Amino acid sequence: MPLAAPRALLLPLLGLAAAAVADCPSSTWIQFQDSCYIFLQEAIKVESIEDVRNQCTDHGADMISIHNEEENAFILDTLKKQWKGSDDILLGMFYDTDDASFKWSDNSNMTFDKWTDQDDGEDLIDTCAFLHIKTGEWKKGNCEVFFVEGTLCKTAIPYKRKYLSDNHILISALVIANTVLLTVLGAIIWFPYKKHSDSRFTTVFSSAPQSPYNEDCVLVVGEENEYPVQFE
Repeated sequence: MPLAAPRALLLPLLGLAAAAVADCPSSTWIQFQDSCYIFLQEAIKVESIEDVRNQCTDHGADMISIHNEEENAFILDTLKKQWKGSDDILLGMFYDTDDASFKWSDNSNMTFDKWTDQDDGEDLIDTCAFLHIKTGEWKKGNCEVFFVEGTLCKTAIPYKRKYLSDNHILISALVIANTVLLTVLGAIIWFPYKKHSDSRFTTVFSSAPQSPYNEDCVLVVGEENEYPVQFE
């Protein structure tokens, strides 16, 4: 099977190419920067904010966290195209009374906010954050929700994949191109070598010394030797 060797070399190459493209868990997710997002359009009754969060953790993700203006704009633009629920959607943020500060449920740092003008002296116990999909601003609201029309989830791209897709696209492309080139060159060298090796084997086999007797002679000699020689 002369194609077996090139095929064996191409399998790792195809796996490398697939790994370079498939950063998110599946095609239902949307990639932006270093994260993947999914919008679960499922209305559910909940008893606590943890029930909403479980919708995301069941998909290997967490509730949405936002860390810059670009990400906020991306989510807002995507929601305008896909969201069919209310004007406000729950973010993965809660007020921690121990530290007297807002925190993300995925434990990421608070590096960005987009609050509307609200009274800073308000009671923030059991307070969560909501994204207003028409303005992109954040609003404070009660965490005691009993019904949600959908859940916004986010998961980070694994470390190796993240840097492969964001910082090393050119290097990855060069590696793949070089692998293809080496595979082709290997096939070009391998096929003539294989052909030469097969022809050499045939030549050696055909030039082997042969018996001076043909099959009939050997048979006759064998028959004559069946009887003892008698001397007079």
